Amino acid sequence: MTWNRDTAVRRQTAGRPLEVACDESGSDGENLTGGNTDVFAHASVHLPLASAAAHLQGIRDRIRSPAEEYKATHLLREKHRSVLEWLLGASGPLYGQAHVLLVEKSFFVVDRVMDLLLGDPAPALVLFRAGRERFGDERWRGFLEAANDLLRARSAGDPDAPVESFFQAVDAMQRAHPHGDVGEILALLGRARERARSHRARIGEGPAVVPLLNPLVPAIVRTAAYWSAGGRPVSLVHDEQNVLTAQRIAWIKETAPLAGLRLVDSRRDPRVQLADFLAGIARKIASDELNRRGDPTLTALLRPYADQDSVWGDERSGALLRSSSVSPTV
Repeated sequence: MTWNRDTAVRRQTAGRPLEVACDESGSDGENLTGGNTDVFAHASVHLPLASAAAHLQGIRDRIRSPAEEYKATHLLREKHRSVLEWLLGASGPLYGQAHVLLVEKSFFVVDRVMDLLLGDPAPALVLFRAGRERFGDERWRGFLEAANDLLRARSAGDPDAPVESFFQAVDAMQRAHPHGDVGEILALLGRARERARSHRARIGEGPAVVPLLNPLVPAIVRTAAYWSAGGRPVSLVHDEQNVLTAQRIAWIKETAPLAGLRLVDSRRDPRVQLADFLAGIARKIASDELNRRGDPTLTALLRPYADQDSVWGDERSGALLRSSSVSPTV
């Protein structure tokens, strides 16, 4: 690794917890199948504060927008394409210093409903990849929405209504295709009605420590695992999020485990602002690729940052987004 100032700082702080700054893009609460975005991205950046501030100023100097707060949308404008390519490229400040976990939201719903009802998320990939082609857009969309409603903590009206709607969708799909791997999965789901009712009953008792439909908490756990892979303790600095209650932070620190997790206003920490840029950029590039309007150059630039364990069901776009990675230079 070439010696530079950032490397020197890391050597001087060897043995201390590695402090990594994080932010997300694409959060739609519990509405994962009908929200504004189809991809969630969680980005993390490891840079000294002074270096991050200098890089942030460098971006401002290149873009020269009068906006007080820069967002990913500034970098995604065609007129700033060269700045975007520099930021993500091998000569940019983030290369080898950043990481992104991508979540395809509709697949996340199927993954979570399988884990809840079958105790095993493995069949999710089989059902998801067959779903739209096997059942058609309308029926598959109805299943996804019913699964989303079953899992969500907030719902109006009869608490059993999401259970009935979900199993009506499952029964209709099973009647249409009762055989093969997909038929077997649907049959297993059809026998899990009591588990679904138990889940709805638990929702009535109070909020869960880890909300099933919010990808942020598992994304933070995965981020901690990525940066601590070499055995070094990790502390995260994260943009403020309502879902990150004291109880959930305690659970994350125990589960990950983490040396620390503190919340900050992103406007006050340049490292978090860079993570915000990366999360928004990654979400847009991944969504474009998912919807077959991807830019090959930008997809290739994102690839080294994307986690190999991203929660992604679409086979074609997943292969393009996750085919290579760069280990963190810490």
